[in-house]
Amino acid sequence: MHAVVLAGGYATRLWPITRHRPKMLLPVGDSTVIDRILSDLETDDRIEHVYLSTNERFAPAFEEHLADKGYEKASLSIEDTLGENEKFGVVGALAQLVDREGVDDDLLVVAGDNLMGFSMSDFLDFSEEKSAPSIAAYDVGSREKAKSYGLVALEGDRVVDFQEKPEEPKSTLVSIACYAFPADSVRFEEYLSGDNNPDEPGWYVQWLQSEEDVFAYSFEEPWYDIGTPDAYLEAVQWALDGESIVAADATVEDCEVGENVHVMPGADLSGVSLTNSVVFHDAVVEDSNLVDSIVDEHAEVTGKTLTHSLVGSYSRLC
Repeated sequence: MHAVVLAGGYATRLWPITRHRPKMLLPVGDSTVIDRILSDLETDDRIEHVYLSTNERFAPAFEEHLADKGYEKASLSIEDTLGENEKFGVVGALAQLVDREGVDDDLLVVAGDNLMGFSMSDFLDFSEEKSAPSIAAYDVGSREKAKSYGLVALEGDRVVDFQEKPEEPKSTLVSIACYAFPADSVRFEEYLSGDNNPDEPGWYVQWLQSEEDVFAYSFEEPWYDIGTPDAYLEAVQWALDGESIVAADATVEDCEVGENVHVMPGADLSGVSLTNSVVFHDAVVEDSNLVDSIVDEHAEVTGKTLTHSLVGSYSRLC
């Protein structure tokens, strides 16, 4: 089996924090979003190779990251795009990757910005048992939230109906971006030739479910779709579980470090109160209060109270 980790988005809802870095490399506790996935795949013997699918703009950052981590299975597969308006859509990009890399095996597809509490090996066990296309499904607990995802209806664990982003969801069980396809179900070109929606993989699953049996691995472990600042900070809170990380070479003087705080190397803080916040490398914060906020690298903040705020790199708030 081959795996594709989707990392080609530009994360505009997280700007300015992700304006110049992929959101998949944002720290979540002592790891990053994408490393939790790559580490799982690295240790599963069923996975022969992992293609990290990204765009030309972020390729250098991922190339450096993969080299630093020393993953043996992972390599880049680069889309020919530099901006959001040039993207092919996820299904279009998958079709190109399968053709470009000559993939003719079973295929696991997972979004690199998804933090999943379940083990990828458990999902693959389920898919292997079914010998059929399989998706991961989660109850988001809100019909309003369900509007943003693919709605799943089940009989047992067989999908009997799938609706991508319904306007009026009838339930709250949704498909997350984690899919396993047997080789015969990797039918992206056939799907696209029918003038179907190339954007979200949920549209492909909806089409595939009308063509063949699809099964759902329902899980109750935590799941975070890291597309917004609030979602990212919620994932950080889950990973830290009330603890805080302060890098050994950060300077923290006369500060009140509350729960779920991550202060990275080189940061310089004095007279600061922090709760549920992330301060990046070499940022300087003085005489300020940070709650549910992110301060990017080399930013300077003095004498401010920030709540639900994003401070971009090299910005000055004084």
